[in-house]
Amino acid sequence: MPTFVYMTRCDGCGQCVDICPSDIMHIDKTLRRAYNIEPNMCWECYSCVKACPHQAIDVRGYADFAPLGHSVRVLRDEEKGTIAWRIKFRNGKKDMELLAPITTKPWGTAIPQLASEASPGNEMRDSELLFNEPKYIRMDEGGLHTLESNGLKLKEGVYY
Repeated sequence: MPTFVYMTRCDGCGQCVDICPSDIMHIDKTLRRAYNIEPNMCWECYSCVKACPHQAIDVRGYADFAPLGHSVRVLRDEEKGTIAWRIKFRNGKKDMELLAPITTKPWGTAIPQLASEASPGNEMRDSELLFNEPKYIRMDEGGLHTLESNGLKLKEGVYY
């Protein structure tokens, strides 16, 4: 289900706009509040929900983890290193809380193969390229390689 914004809680900080991968969270120019411009295009990644410092963005969860008529709140606690998904049932009497750790780790500890690589700088972070993309697709060696340039030969419609 797509996200929605409680206008009374939103202060227009724009953190949801910055993190939205589908670019559908926008700030209303007159009200200075965030809103979802195209709910049907929401990827349901909930990045905006987790990033909002004022808990102004909510989601409607699916029936596989919460019944119809419920509400879902996401609370991020940086000090404890957790994200809590609190589900309030429609009768208002029962709450359920799902707790998950924030898995941010220092560079090189989560993926051992990257420990020997230098951490990405601001230029790499601001680029549209993925980490070391030119190096690994061999753009630095004169362009994209073809099957023939990699030493493969075509025999009977198949490269060997």
